[in-house]
Amino acid sequence: MANRSHAIPTVQIDNDKFIVTEWRFPPRAETALHTHEYDYIVVPQTTGRLTIETHGGVVYSDLTVGKSYSREAGVCHNVINDNDFEFVFVEIEIK
Repeated sequence: MANRSHAIPTVQIDNDKFIVTEWRFPPRAETALHTHEYDYIVVPQTTGRLTIETHGGVVYSDLTVGKSYSREAGVCHNVINDNDFEFVFVEIEIK
């Protein structure tokens, strides 16, 4: 694993039902390996490709502005912005 900077999370809402976090990834930034405790939805604010490291290997995820996707709790991964530009998405966790 390369020595990367960290993605920047800004929690916008944290209540009894949801956690809404804006994630900003400078070029080459990562989240670090983490496991999602809740089901979640991602709303891309940038179009581009992210690198996803998992225990099973590396995969690539092409995201498009406004084209949301969802995942169930338990996903374990490291999200990396290998682009030459900042990447932003909003993550909505459902408690």
